[in-house]
Amino acid sequence: MVEQRLDATFAALADPTRRGMLACLARGEASVGDLAAPYAMSLAGASKHLGVLERAGLVERRRVGRQHLCRLNPARLAEADRWLRQWERFWSVSLDRLEVMLAEEKAARVEESDNG
Repeated sequence: MVEQRLDATFAALADPTRRGMLACLARGEASVGDLAAPYAMSLAGASKHLGVLERAGLVERRRVGRQHLCRLNPARLAEADRWLRQWERFWSVSLDRLEVMLAEEKAARVEESDNG
């Protein structure tokens, strides 16, 4: 279940237009028209992008009269952040170990050249 949500989240984030829409929504609720405006796209085009974001659980949409208002759902971004942080820790530890090994190897070479 979590893996499917992560797949949908990262697929939605793969598109720069959708990332831009999310950045806009991070500032607060916005209409579909407001989200479409910076991209010179139709409302239908913007709605398709928003549909991907909604299916990924990144955006919630509500209707007020004829207007569709969207807002960010940060829970899915937090889930993706937690997943990414585990790999950040893994690579930090691995690279720290590599750095120690390289330093030890370099010190050994210097010692050999000083003794030889």
